[in-house]
Amino acid sequence: MLPSDFSLVLGGPLYQLYVRSRILKPPLDLVQWRAIVIAAVAWLPLLVLSLIGRSATGGAVALPFLHDIETHVRFLIALPILILAEIVVHQRIRPVVEQFVDRGIVVPEEVPAFHAAIASALRLRNSVALEVGLIVLIYTVGHWVWREQIALHRATWYGTPDGAGVRLTLSGYWYAFVSIPIFQLILLRWYLRLFVWFSFLWRVSRLKLRLIPTHPDRAAGLGFVGVSAYAFEPVLFAQGAMLAGLIASRVFYGGQNLLTFKVDAAGFVAFFVLFMLAPLVMFTPLLVEARRRGLREYGVLASRHAQEFDDKWIRGGVPAGELLVGTPLLPLTLTIMPFEEVVTRLIKVLL
Repeated sequence: MLPSDFSLVLGGPLYQLYVRSRILKPPLDLVQWRAIVIAAVAWLPLLVLSLIGRSATGGAVALPFLHDIETHVRFLIALPILILAEIVVHQRIRPVVEQFVDRGIVVPEEVPAFHAAIASALRLRNSVALEVGLIVLIYTVGHWVWREQIALHRATWYGTPDGAGVRLTLSGYWYAFVSIPIFQLILLRWYLRLFVWFSFLWRVSRLKLRLIPTHPDRAAGLGFVGVSAYAFEPVLFAQGAMLAGLIASRVFYGGQNLLTFKVDAAGFVAFFVLFMLAPLVMFTPLLVEARRRGLREYGVLASRHAQEFDDKWIRGGVPAGELLVGTPLLPLTLTIMPFEEVVTRLIKVLL
């Protein structure tokens, strides 16, 4: 497989289902239409069924459907963003993969292994077993977590509490067995794609790479890898919106204090920071070695140049009448100094 073949989103059983359902035209056309259709399937039946059950605007429930901030944020904001994120990730990640070869970072003898890493990542992306496993996980563990940990244990549009937990209404059944699983599947597929991406980077980090300690990106030429994390910003934004909606529902209708969620908010921020650093962290051993090698090699070069400069201009070996201004050694000194600085600062943030 060539770098131009790489994509985290063009494949898998759900992708093929999109194509057959005609809500996707390869490679990723109709993304806006797809976001609207999937959000409508998840949200509109809830509105209709809650109207039929007279729990849309009030009645005997503490949380009517139209007042449920969490549900509206989940299906009308977070879900469409997770779908629209596909085009962003597709357009930004492929050039990152291509740059490994275009920049000469992957040495010629390692190109076949690099192509093998791409092929392995695409096989993982297309795995039927993994996506079926996600569905099984959603309808077992995912359903239990939602019912026991996420659902409000008070009268709501989707259920009422009883001795066994939450007794679902008609709209609650659609919510629990259709809408929530749709959202969970799309979200977990993003985690699967992140796993594919990080596993690919890990395999690349085990190859013999040509890293230049004095590269101006101060990451030995791998700065573009760190920037790749920004491609997943829509996914992180969707999760942040979902967390905000969850907190709002708990504060307004669950009787909980806002400060109760400070650990959740701090955890999300920590996850965001670790996520942004993760791509380059996989290359940390190589960057550490590049820094050590650069300090050694450029240190020798700088010492040799400094000694020649000292011998000529400080120790009195300069011919009489020769001017300091215009000498070729002076601008070379100023050129080497930034090189030393770049090498010294290489991956300092990770050390």
